[in-house]
Amino acid sequence: MAPLTSAKGSESGTARVVGSGLSGVAELIIFHPVDTVAKRLMSNKSKFTLQAANSIIFKDYATASLSKKLFSLFPGLGYAAGYKISQRIYKFGGQPYFNDLIRGTPVLRNAFVNTFGERNGKNMMHATAGSLTGIGEVVLLPLDALKIKRQTNPEAFRGRGVVQIFMEEGRTLYRGWGWTVARNAPGSFALFGGSAFTKDYVLGIEDYSKATWWQNFIASTAGAISSITVAAPLDTIKTRIQNANFETKVHGAVVVRDLIKNEGMTAFFKGLTPKIIVVGPKLIFSFTLAQTLIPMVGKYV
Repeated sequence: MAPLTSAKGSESGTARVVGSGLSGVAELIIFHPVDTVAKRLMSNKSKFTLQAANSIIFKDYATASLSKKLFSLFPGLGYAAGYKISQRIYKFGGQPYFNDLIRGTPVLRNAFVNTFGERNGKNMMHATAGSLTGIGEVVLLPLDALKIKRQTNPEAFRGRGVVQIFMEEGRTLYRGWGWTVARNAPGSFALFGGSAFTKDYVLGIEDYSKATWWQNFIASTAGAISSITVAAPLDTIKTRIQNANFETKVHGAVVVRDLIKNEGMTAFFKGLTPKIIVVGPKLIFSFTLAQTLIPMVGKYV
């Protein structure tokens, strides 16, 4: 995703929160089913075949009507809403703030410029700000864990509500936090860095905020594909850890060992294709909407 702004303080914090939050709502409604399919493919431990695809993707609704099949791709929508909207607010608003912080701190800015040069240093600051934002996303892990369980292992809830689950499970909801950080740091670095690199070196844009709609589309798609690919192996491990029953303690090392032993190295990239297919329109949709709404809201707050 290209940075939302390259000018410090150009939008208020309220405008960023409202604008990015609304973009998260719209993105959730359209793309949650695709995310469900990707999560179920990553959680599938058997060999994938076209014959088995129906039962893997639709689970108990494999033989149901088309409308029920489609509706079954919206499990855990409440958890997904909490996670996705919070994530977009944090991601869209957080990266510019981290970037402002780095650029506004002479010691840090000079370190980047002296190490990478003025042009490359600018891109590296964008990428590093993205990486720091990604690491901080670990605070949203409980909502992500609940969303994934609803998508892949709904039996784990056993009729319990959100409050009851938080009270009973506690730190269990942060299971896999180390793998999440390990995934988010390089993934967000590639996302923001790839976008900045594309705008600078491929499209020749000096002021990223003046990029056209098509330029944002190209840069965002390049960054997103790089990010998803880099983070895919760790994302698969994180998903396997999170979709287990609450009382089952699963270690990442065990997941890696069993995955390689039973499914082979290619299993690390399960679900990558549907995620890449949706990355381009997903990111350009949320990015364009956020870019439109944030300045609009900024006129009033």
